[in-house]
Amino acid sequence: MTDLKLASLRPGESGLIQTLAVEVLLERRLKALGFRPGQAVMLLRRGWMNGPLHVRIGATEMMVRRRDAERIVLSQPTAKTSSQGFEPA
Repeated sequence: MTDLKLASLRPGESGLIQTLAVEVLLERRLKALGFRPGQAVMLLRRGWMNGPLHVRIGATEMMVRRRDAERIVLSQPTAKTSSQGFEPA
């Protein structure tokens, strides 16, 4: 399966975090929020006009800047599912 960026997911799609290709301070912040390798993340909505992305990781929903989402590498994307059926890793 090809690696992809969090920002390239469509609403309802999910994948497993492979790497965080970000600066050290942002990496610490993202890890504190649950963005760790192997963790499942689902894209719920895209912001208007290239705005932030609404994602779910574990039981937490948050907004991620699009430029940061471009640097979060995912693997093993899964089929589009209902957000209620999302099972975190």
